[in-house]
Amino acid sequence: MITIKPQLPPPIFHTSFFKTSNQKLPSVIFKPDQSPKHNPPPPPPPQTPNYHQPNLVETQQIHACLIKTGFASSQDIISLFTSKTHLTSSANYNFLITSYTRLNQPTEALTIYAQMRKGGILADSFLIPSAVKACTEMSWTRMGEELHGYALKNGLGSDAFVNNALMHLYGESGRLDSARSLFDKLFDRDAVSWSIMITSYSKNGLYEDTLEFIREMFTEQVKPSEAGLVCMFNLFAELANLQMGKSLHCYLIKNLNVGVQLGTSLVDMYSKCGYINSARLVFDALEGRSIVSWTVMIAGYIRCYKLGEAAGMCRRMLEHNVVPNEITMQSFVTECGFAGALEFGKQIHAYILRKGFCFTVASATALVDMYGKCSEIKSAKNLFYDLETRDVMTWSAMVTAYAQSDRINEAFDLFIDMRNAGIEPNQVTLTSLLAMCGKAGALDLGKWIHAYIDKEGVEIDIILRTVIVDMYSKCGDINSAKRVFTEVTARDTGLWNAMICGLAMHGHGEEALDIFSKMVKHGIRPNDITFIGTLNACSHSGLVSEGKKIFKEMSGFQLVPKVEHYGCLVDILGRAGLLNEAYQIIRSMPIRANIIIWGTLLAACRLHKNLKLGEIAAGELLQLKPENCGYNVLMSNIYAAANQWNDVSGVRKAVKDSGIKKEPGLSVIEVNGLVHEFKTGDRSHPGMAKIEEVLVEMRKKLKEAGYVADTSAVLQNITEEDKETSLTYHSEKLAMAFGLISTSAGTPIRIMKNLRICHDCHAATKLLSAIYGREFIVRDRKRFHFFKQGSCSCGDFW
Repeated sequence: MITIKPQLPPPIFHTSFFKTSNQKLPSVIFKPDQSPKHNPPPPPPPQTPNYHQPNLVETQQIHACLIKTGFASSQDIISLFTSKTHLTSSANYNFLITSYTRLNQPTEALTIYAQMRKGGILADSFLIPSAVKACTEMSWTRMGEELHGYALKNGLGSDAFVNNALMHLYGESGRLDSARSLFDKLFDRDAVSWSIMITSYSKNGLYEDTLEFIREMFTEQVKPSEAGLVCMFNLFAELANLQMGKSLHCYLIKNLNVGVQLGTSLVDMYSKCGYINSARLVFDALEGRSIVSWTVMIAGYIRCYKLGEAAGMCRRMLEHNVVPNEITMQSFVTECGFAGALEFGKQIHAYILRKGFCFTVASATALVDMYGKCSEIKSAKNLFYDLETRDVMTWSAMVTAYAQSDRINEAFDLFIDMRNAGIEPNQVTLTSLLAMCGKAGALDLGKWIHAYIDKEGVEIDIILRTVIVDMYSKCGDINSAKRVFTEVTARDTGLWNAMICGLAMHGHGEEALDIFSKMVKHGIRPNDITFIGTLNACSHSGLVSEGKKIFKEMSGFQLVPKVEHYGCLVDILGRAGLLNEAYQIIRSMPIRANIIIWGTLLAACRLHKNLKLGEIAAGELLQLKPENCGYNVLMSNIYAAANQWNDVSGVRKAVKDSGIKKEPGLSVIEVNGLVHEFKTGDRSHPGMAKIEEVLVEMRKKLKEAGYVADTSAVLQNITEEDKETSLTYHSEKLAMAFGLISTSAGTPIRIMKNLRICHDCHAATKLLSAIYGREFIVRDRKRFHFFKQGSCSCGDFW
């Protein structure tokens, strides 16, 4: 039994109702003058047959015997496996169906069920769960529904075993509404019923609903099964919810003996929450550790980037004569990808080859995925093309590798090759492509993928639906995002969050607040991301009082504000000119302010020309991250606005002497299904000659319209003319010029930029939208800007 006691927060679960009884067994009492009588030993109990479950061959033999007799009478062979010697025809069928189902032969089980029904033999409450389980394994939901109807028709609708089997069927097939309906109507819910619902909702990504099931189960004083407990620990590990994980650990210590399976899930939970030392304490206390226990512990060290400890644990595992298998090595490779531990991953790859492990498609896929996540595209590509056999997961891993490295054109080329090879992409492939389109702002490609999903009839689960909404939002098509969102009836927290964050990015603060309100009314519990999106919406729309109110509402949902939430609040106050209030918020925070918060305050000081607070914020930033050039630019602008030119020169000299380089601007534009990248000052694009012609034309027309370049952001010690030329070659202007020569008149030009758009480019783009009669849609690091007819949707508030 594990006796390691974690330091616990206030208990979440009700544990008093499972106290172990303190009653003692009665002892034998003798009188002082008596001695115990030596009675003869009782006769031995009658011998009972040592029954065992039949294997597949034995089941097939029984099946053959029953076919010969027409299932009319029991056979001697069946008595070897059951205490019943006189079985009815229905019981014979039940025996076979249950046996085939247990032996992972669902097709045979369902074939026998069909024969039984054809013969007019009634199924009972013992047979139907086995048949439903076979349907679950085959993903035959339609046949499961037929069994459901049969059960209702024959008065078995309230049977707990039948309902549990049906709930499991619907849960595994994603029909959570049907599973929930059965669960709500079930009067006699047992631990299995709760475990099925918890597992089903967790597998489908509805984590908030799963947590609600867990709370309700403990409130109703239902003792969870071991399978349910393992699922809970897995959920807490997935959510990195250490508080609930510790509370459940406390419940185990008080009420249960923790075996290897539960102990292993505890190790996994602590390691995925980043508490690797606690994981090690639990691991060391485990008796009879399995290969899974060792795998989880070593994988935890890799995940936490404690590679020395991971290597040492590998040696210790071998010393204990525990031999790693293929699953073990795949787990290690997967964690290397998660942690970005490329060199350690290469060592594991070499170990796999050196020790002669069976190099399966699954192993190769894990390695391709690991190299992709570590941005080692060359190794991933070489491994992928060396494979003789590739399945859909291998193709998906390579597509995802390209996507994670922002190689969007190569990713789509591979997607076409995948289809030409006869491999149908799955939801993983499509999710990666859509996420990549959203990141790059490639609306046309994203629309094409969405159309492919609809045309091919790909099943759209809640995750894929969420990615579609997110893609449209990030590509600037908020109306399509709202349309897809509205079409969904069963929305989880992630989908609500995607819509709120999308509206925030577009500056639609009132709509975002309305969606937040509807989310709460629908009983969906907001999380940290919900509040970040809602606060950002208030910030981009100047909704100060609403933002303050939303921030205070966090406590009502048992959420503690994190540094990101404080950053949003500081941004709301700073943009509104409430700089002193923003500064007091920073000083009163229970956690230390990071560079994001001080940078937000510095940007607000630049906007409102507050030199005093600007210097305070700049001083904090120099201590936290002195190598960031962007903050020096902001401070230089503040000094310039105050006409303190000596200080401006001092900042510029400090930047020059330190060798700090500003992060280069990068803008992306999609034209005719191809994505083109432009870096500030880069002239390597194949169409650069024509682009420069348009740049000259743009500059001439801007001057004619009375435009004066804002050179305050240029820190180099060069002439004003050279500064203006430098601004002309900003990445977004290069992308605009390319868009003007590559798209037809009247077509909106969409540009995605990695940095916040500068004041000069913002002012110039407003004028250019009127000069050329074109709409420019620019997404910068903060939000969307829709430039049209000389104005911007942000109202110059960004």
